[in-house]
Amino acid sequence: MEAVAKLNNCPMSPRKMRLVANQIRGKRVDIAMSMLKFNQKQAYAYLVEKLLRSAVANWEQKNAGSKAEDSELYVKTVFVDGGRMLKRIQPAPQGRAHRIRKRSNHVTIVVDSKQSSEN
Repeated sequence: MEAVAKLNNCPMSPRKMRLVANQIRGKRVDIAMSMLKFNQKQAYAYLVEKLLRSAVANWEQKNAGSKAEDSELYVKTVFVDGGRMLKRIQPAPQGRAHRIRKRSNHVTIVVDSKQSSEN
């Protein structure tokens, strides 16, 4: 049985968050955790790691009798969507103004066990 965890309105660029999310797609949870711990994009990887821990906890809550370590959990799906965009104005030369777009994103992680997918 799969479990879902969502992070909404994370104030970081979705394009950069996708780089981190693509690295853990389809991997086992323990391998994905170690990949995120030593990732170059630390701020992004920290939030995805926290979200992955939440998804594992949600899975344990759904499957009361089983432990996450024993059931070979893997990251079934992870996707990053664009969130709301804050629009700001920055002064530019000769009396003009440039628009600054401060992007945010929504991250969703789905975790499942290998045994339940085979049934």
